[in-house]
Amino acid sequence: MDSDTENLEKQFSSRLLLRHASQNSLDESSQKHIPRSETKHKLPYRNPQHFPRAFDNLNLMRRQSQLCDVVLVADSVEVPAHKMVLASCSPYFHAMFTSFEESRQDRIVLQDIDGSALQLLIDYVYTAEVLVTEENVQVLLPAANLLQLTDVRDACCDFLQSQLHPTNCLGIRAFADLHGCLELLSIAESYVEQHFCEVVECEEFLSLTSQQVIKLISSDRLTTPSEEKVFECVMSWVGGDLPNREQYLAELMEYVRLPLLSQDYLIQRVEEEPLLKQDTQCKDYLIEAMKYHLLKGEQKALFKSPRTKPRQPVGLPKVLLVVGGQAPKAIRSVECYDFKDERWFPVAEMPTRRCRCGIAVINGKVYAVGGFNGALRVRTVDVYDPTRDSWSSCASMEARRSTLGVATLNGCIYAVGGFDGSTGLNSAEMYDSKTYEWRMIAPMSTRRSSVGVGVVSGFLYAVGGYDGASRQCLASVECYCPESDVWTSVAEMSARRSGAGVGVLDGLLYAVGGHDGPLVRKSVEVYNPDTNCWSPVADMNLCRRNAGVIALNGLLYVVGGDDGTSNLASVEVYNPKTDAWTLLPAHMGIGRSYAGVAIIDKPGF
Repeated sequence: MDSDTENLEKQFSSRLLLRHASQNSLDESSQKHIPRSETKHKLPYRNPQHFPRAFDNLNLMRRQSQLCDVVLVADSVEVPAHKMVLASCSPYFHAMFTSFEESRQDRIVLQDIDGSALQLLIDYVYTAEVLVTEENVQVLLPAANLLQLTDVRDACCDFLQSQLHPTNCLGIRAFADLHGCLELLSIAESYVEQHFCEVVECEEFLSLTSQQVIKLISSDRLTTPSEEKVFECVMSWVGGDLPNREQYLAELMEYVRLPLLSQDYLIQRVEEEPLLKQDTQCKDYLIEAMKYHLLKGEQKALFKSPRTKPRQPVGLPKVLLVVGGQAPKAIRSVECYDFKDERWFPVAEMPTRRCRCGIAVINGKVYAVGGFNGALRVRTVDVYDPTRDSWSSCASMEARRSTLGVATLNGCIYAVGGFDGSTGLNSAEMYDSKTYEWRMIAPMSTRRSSVGVGVVSGFLYAVGGYDGASRQCLASVECYCPESDVWTSVAEMSARRSGAGVGVLDGLLYAVGGHDGPLVRKSVEVYNPDTNCWSPVADMNLCRRNAGVIALNGLLYVVGGDDGTSNLASVEVYNPKTDAWTLLPAHMGIGRSYAGVAIIDKPGF
């Protein structure tokens, strides 16, 4: 029994020695028959829960004051902590505990920091979580700045950016400037410029200093429909504390671009302002503006002054708005296409069903003019405010019009032709957004329903349509001059087109699709006013009539319509540089024909 045991031990020992030798010998021949594992490719064991668990335990120890070696004090708030943990998370504490006398102290009073903010930030160091709110952001951000907790500072900046509104953007801009948050400062400044008209109506604007007002109104990037708003905001600011602010009037008026105001406004409003009459420098600015309006053509172009330079706003991101339409009956639905995200999303529906209307944009508001409600041709007008995502109504047209053409020219809305339920119309009318009234203008020479319109170089063009008398679709085109109130005929299209979409791109007028009786077209032609000629361009991918057409950033968008059989949900895009059409990958939620389209600033709701 003992001999057997001894033999087993010798065999086992020899195997161990052999394996040990084979693994450690420098003689390759002793290893060649024994495979070795490739240890260099083995991954180390990693426990993803180790660090969170360790910090959970550290935080528990902190809360129980175990092994804490420092107490931080701010106001009356005392926060126990571990120097090593603080130093590992904050360059501020790292420097304090390695290079300064506080490294030997166990109780440190921090100046210029809010006690509640200190508590939140030390909690963050141990938990990686902090809730930024309206109530704490103004103390949390400067405290995070001081302690060099940049992630928390950035979270505060993101929160403030999400809260930007015309009522608070000036305050957020000042706050960002004070604490050196450069990205937030830039975003807030852009927001103020883009929402200038709303900002100057809020209380924050009236509390600015004269230099702050000057900095604002001197910007080339202000988004404002006219210089009137800049003049009025200056007068409002001065009037807010007249005894103390009147002295700054001339200094402020230097940055109001009076020559860009209309002559009527200069005479009726600016010249009659009592405060300006009393100031010699202000009167000089007014005289400069009057002289500018007396100049003609090349003389005006040569007249150089900081006040004759048009503002060039950067603007908000744009979206494509599609209003109502037939699907297959008149609908209330409105949807937007986000060019950046390449997606469609719904916005507030119209108050009533509406198709075959015209769309115009004035001062950021979208006007849905006339159309058909499923039972009647209407003369009503609904107005969409993208900032509030809501609809309201305004003055109705003189005539009922569906399948009309609508365009904006010189700040006014023109409604052209259409069908009133019994006959095609050659009449046209204009809406003045300042007087809120419609008035008739000269009629066209031809009745035109299903007419397309576009504005090029200050002239309004009425393209094709259907006259109802000859029972033929039209190839003819008329041009309206607002100064003389006269329509004149220009070159005809190469094809008859009723229900053609009309768009303007780079000073050229495009007639897109349409139909001639039962024939629905996919052909497109373009009119050059300088040569008075029409030329063909590439065909669309699909036949379309009654589609919406709009231009943006050098491209022409053709939205929906119908192909003679069904309504279309697709959108085609024309690039004149390549003379090619492409289809947007994202389709509308529903197929629509006779829908209105517009480009607007992306809503912030």
